[in-house]
Amino acid sequence: MKDRFLSERRALLGVGLAAAGGALCYRAAAQQPKISKSQASYQDTPKGEQQCDRCAHFMAPDSCKLVEGKISRSGWCSLYSAKPK
Repeated sequence: MKDRFLSERRALLGVGLAAAGGALCYRAAAQQPKISKSQASYQDTPKGEQQCDRCAHFMAPDSCKLVEGKISRSGWCSLYSAKPK
């Protein structure tokens, strides 16, 4: 019985530590500073088929998770990453 109690306790401790670690990683990512448009080589026009509203970092209606300032839906930058299909 004592061994079962210790196993359950260890499992709960592991779950708690995992949750705390995940929360810290999320918070660190949320506080990551954005870079300037010039650092990202941003342009208001697409580059071929690549454009902001098709990028994983684009946040409608006109912002980006990585680049500061307003972003054109049809813009492009060097951080472009296609949305998963």
